[in-house]
Amino acid sequence: MAKLLEGKPIAERIKEDIKQQIQALNLKPVLASIQVGENPGAEAYVKSQQKTAQNLGIEYQLHKLAQDTTEKALAEFIQKLNSDKFVNGIIVQMPLPLQIDYKRISQFILPEKDVEGMHPANIGKLLFGKAKILPCTPQAVMELLHSINLNLYGKEVAIVGHSEIVGKPLSLLLLDKFATVTVCHIGTSQAGKLEEHVRLAEVLIVAAGKAGLIKGEWIKQDAVVIDVGINRVADKIVGDVEFEEAQKRASYITPVPGGVGPLTVTMLMRNLVEATKLQQ
Repeated sequence: MAKLLEGKPIAERIKEDIKQQIQALNLKPVLASIQVGENPGAEAYVKSQQKTAQNLGIEYQLHKLAQDTTEKALAEFIQKLNSDKFVNGIIVQMPLPLQIDYKRISQFILPEKDVEGMHPANIGKLLFGKAKILPCTPQAVMELLHSINLNLYGKEVAIVGHSEIVGKPLSLLLLDKFATVTVCHIGTSQAGKLEEHVRLAEVLIVAAGKAGLIKGEWIKQDAVVIDVGINRVADKIVGDVEFEEAQKRASYITPVPGGVGPLTVTMLMRNLVEATKLQQ
């Protein structure tokens, strides 16, 4: 039976370190958050950010823009925050309305204020192993693996999901640790090869956003399973992995909720502190 790999205790330890770093800065970091339109998921994430920021002594500025805000207007608003010397970090909440392309918008945030680590300049530094600001969810996954003292050198690691915010940057972080990384996606599934790759994985990380995509019986004996997926099924929140069956086979497994989620917001705040240092 797998041990639960919970994010909250790890997040609490990291928060204590963040508080000490903020005290050493001799200023109160300011995080500017932009939300375009109304979305229950975004609002829940904003509340979590506000609560964490308050706990750490960070000033959190929430800027709510109308649903019909144009991409040009949002870019101009970001430019104002870029030029505000009192703002240390900027985050644009997802999802965005259809008229706005996040890939383009992320390029307007100054790299040194990009607390999500998604600016092309920061992704480029990640490629060369030089990044100071890392994408939040991949960073959370790496902290979970670090917490169990897992030596990734030569390990067979399968990532299911190749998004820009999780799968792709996470593959770079794992390669930096000399893991043997396989990235699976819809093409893998349609070719009928997803089960084959999952069965080989000593470390399995799933971020596909599809409930029950990974069958519990596919999990390799004693594998470490990190489930990033968050799906609402009836009145429950579940991950992408069939939890009960997977737990019988894995050595460690993250619960959903309670695994990656609590760490992601903490990584955002750690990025803010790093951004503030870079600006100083």
